[in-house]
Amino acid sequence: MEIAELTALLTPAGLTLLDEVGPLTTTDEAARTVSRLRAAGHSPDLVAAVVGQARLRVRATAKFGPFADRMLFTRAGLEQATRLSIAARHAGRFRAAGITTVADLGCGVGGDALGLAGLGIRVHAIDADEVTAAIAAYNLAPFGDVATVTHGRAEEADLGGVDAVWLDPARRTGGHAETRRVSSDQWSPSLEWVFALLEGMPGGVKLGPAFDREAIPDGLEAQWISADGSTIELVLWSGRLARDGVRRAALVVRGDDAWELTAPADAPDAEPHALGAFVHEPDGAVIRARLIGEVARSLEAGMLAPGIAYLTSDAPLTSPFVSSFRVREELPADTKKLSRALRERGIGTLEIKKRGVDVDPAALRTRLSLRGDASATLILTRIEGRRVALLADRVG
Repeated sequence: MEIAELTALLTPAGLTLLDEVGPLTTTDEAARTVSRLRAAGHSPDLVAAVVGQARLRVRATAKFGPFADRMLFTRAGLEQATRLSIAARHAGRFRAAGITTVADLGCGVGGDALGLAGLGIRVHAIDADEVTAAIAAYNLAPFGDVATVTHGRAEEADLGGVDAVWLDPARRTGGHAETRRVSSDQWSPSLEWVFALLEGMPGGVKLGPAFDREAIPDGLEAQWISADGSTIELVLWSGRLARDGVRRAALVVRGDDAWELTAPADAPDAEPHALGAFVHEPDGAVIRARLIGEVARSLEAGMLAPGIAYLTSDAPLTSPFVSSFRVREELPADTKKLSRALRERGIGTLEIKKRGVDVDPAALRTRLSLRGDASATLILTRIEGRRVALLADRVG
């Protein structure tokens, strides 16, 4: 969205038109709506803004639920926004630490600021992009003076009277639609500035889950977060927002439920274990936090192979930190033999998991020519340097 489109939209008539159009779920619906609105005499800028927002609101439901129907977005801002359920958990940590005022430096469309304001924490939000700041101000308007938004650079923000900071450095090129990732030395604000700020006051910084672990400063708590099976972010916490004795944490969120594993440091991996009755795949947050060994010991499990993030055990134990599979049998790893074995077992629906092998699951599924009414999971990996194919069933 450009400033001309936003200006056309942010009028009573423009916002009323957006509500009247409602959600647009397909390209054909959007095209018909464009034609209808243009024929009714609406300006090109307003039509582009209304149709664009109607499409974005549909996509935003996954992150913001019903709140998306009363919010505005840019495409890039939505892609980078924190899910509201996760933002609420971040806000809960600020509240538990007794923090009452937060500066949100790089607020984007306002996802994290919504979580903070929703808990009654005063938020001073700032964003370097004029359009994005205006959209954040619209999204936060229902909270009145609990949340204020300023167009400006994080480095120039007045932090007087602020208890803590929240930062989400821009990790992509500028713009509101098509953007691309940039290297860490091009982030804004810079990591050097962010880490210097966190040395002096409590705060949190949201980073990508694949952030270089070697670049994490000593003294910060590193919390990797997964939501509904996807590892979505790494948050580094400082000051009284960092928990005593915790330097590594994996937070696993599924729907409204959450579980967390914490440790003072990376956990050593468990010893290798011969293939047992179960294979367990650790959640991505657990893998990123290097807490696989902690989970293994709780499951009486060992590593299926050194350096490969599969565990195996004989005990019928499972955990929210893993996906567990009961092993049926080992099948031939050769594609032709594997295809024949699966057809003999009537397996027509196959989930394919792989670690430690160079396999394209979609291409393999095509080559297997599956037929039948049964379903199963196929785990492709290596044990003692040998490629193996394990036929299994999900537990739970």
